Amino acid sequence: MTETIDARGLSCPQPVILTKRGLAESDEIITIVDNDISSHNVGRMAQGVGCDVRVEKKEEGIYLHIIKSHEQPADIEPALSTTGPLVLTISSEVIGRGSDELGSILMRGLFHTLGEVEPLPDTIILYNAGVKLVVEGSPVLEDLVGLQEKGVQILACGTCLDYFDLKDKIGVGEISNMYTIAEALLRAGKVVPL
Repeated sequence: MTETIDARGLSCPQPVILTKRGLAESDEIITIVDNDISSHNVGRMAQGVGCDVRVEKKEEGIYLHIIKSHEQPADIEPALSTTGPLVLTISSEVIGRGSDELGSILMRGLFHTLGEVEPLPDTIILYNAGVKLVVEGSPVLEDLVGLQEKGVQILACGTCLDYFDLKDKIGVGEISNMYTIAEALLRAGKVVPL
């Protein structure tokens, strides 16, 4: 039976995440989106995991008919290949420069997506203003808790938490020090800074 996912009105990366979840349950999906960017992103993800995709534009939306192939494409490689732990470093509560509002939206999107993709980072190190993401009231706290529950180590710089007077408000992870952070960075197979 074909599953239908109505992703109209949802912002990136929700249409992709919902489609990926649907593919875990069904061999055939119709995802409905309302813009070309979402259509492209969903289609690219589906093709990347070996699905056949047919796009049908209708007045009420763009319909992506996705059918699982029973053969994994030979040219699909993991996004990251490391010989050691994968470490993600976060130095700000926003992604990029320019609009802090947009940067905050992007950070929420990143952490929401991290729990849905592979490989998961082994460790997330937060320092400078990035430590504001691990405290009570953080817009990504729930996603960080979910990552920690999946085995991701979350290290927050104690000096940075002290500087921002946030040490008593930590909601996820562990308060760390520069020695432990330096060890994690030097032992990493790959460090991805944000």
